[in-house]
Amino acid sequence: MQATQRARRSTRAFAQLAFALIAVACLNPAALAQGEVNIYSYRQPQLIDPLLKTFTDKTGIKTNVIFAAAGLNERLAAEGQNSPADLLFTVDAGRLSEAKDAGLTQPVVSAELTKAIPPQFRDPGNHWFGLTMRSRVVYASRERVKQNTISYEELADPKWKGKICVRSGQHVYNTSLIATIIAHKGEAFTERWLRDVKANLAQKPAGGDREQARDIHSGKCDLALGNTYYMALMMQAEKNPEQKEWASAIKVLFPNANDRGSHVNISGMALTKHAPNKANAIKLMEFLASEEAQKIYATANNEYPVNPKVPASEIVRSWGVLKADPLPLDNIAKYRKRASELVDKVNFDAGPSS
Repeated sequence: MQATQRARRSTRAFAQLAFALIAVACLNPAALAQGEVNIYSYRQPQLIDPLLKTFTDKTGIKTNVIFAAAGLNERLAAEGQNSPADLLFTVDAGRLSEAKDAGLTQPVVSAELTKAIPPQFRDPGNHWFGLTMRSRVVYASRERVKQNTISYEELADPKWKGKICVRSGQHVYNTSLIATIIAHKGEAFTERWLRDVKANLAQKPAGGDREQARDIHSGKCDLALGNTYYMALMMQAEKNPEQKEWASAIKVLFPNANDRGSHVNISGMALTKHAPNKANAIKLMEFLASEEAQKIYATANNEYPVNPKVPASEIVRSWGVLKADPLPLDNIAKYRKRASELVDKVNFDAGPSS
């Protein structure tokens, strides 16, 4: 009888424990998050959705994305060890470097990542990794610009007075470019260069890269700075035929092709310091660096793959050969704050008449 009663008590205790565990799991979604990866992304969702879908189809691991144009580094810092984020996706090396410097990331030991991604496109301590590459090129009017070579330094030449358009100097794409000028030429040169480029502007900096192409098409300016992939987006903009017209008015010039090479930046990823789904996150990182995923990036987004085994898309190759500036991106990142300060110092965004 006593043995029977003990068995019954054990059965009831086991059932109560099982019920309690189920209840805790229901109250705490993280306890069930064994098949997920949570992503904080500065990249627009449509640019990464095809890759994430392919990853989920292959692995069964669900991906959850929170997108924001700004503030994700600050959000990670505020959440601390309670953050649900596993990965941070960004559109330039500067934000990745800032995340590392703020203690928001952790190193990843992965032979697959270090084999697929060349050293200049990843952090020396493997805190962040590039995924795709784009060049900050010169959009030039096919009709009004006869030359087929140019340098960033030449944008300060008075012959271009009133003929250059650009988005805000404080935009991350431009501060990263300015940081490379500092790295190569020093602060004094870069400050003079910014003042002279400002004097050559056709109007106050505004809009995005596509708006600069629009203004070349309309005749407001002859030159503009823009990223390579925006050209491809405009050339293939079936739902926005006016953008195809803007692109047709432009030829792509790769600055400094005859010397150090054109400035390049990356989209990239980092594993967050407190990633709750670390193993799954690393699986996704390794997939995104694979040849399969890099081919999707190349064809869907017309960005340059960082994996050297994967060629650029046909439309990107049609612009000519990109000679990339070999300056390591972590060197560029350390000058970005000073670049931003110089933009303010010369009052660049006030426009040419200020």
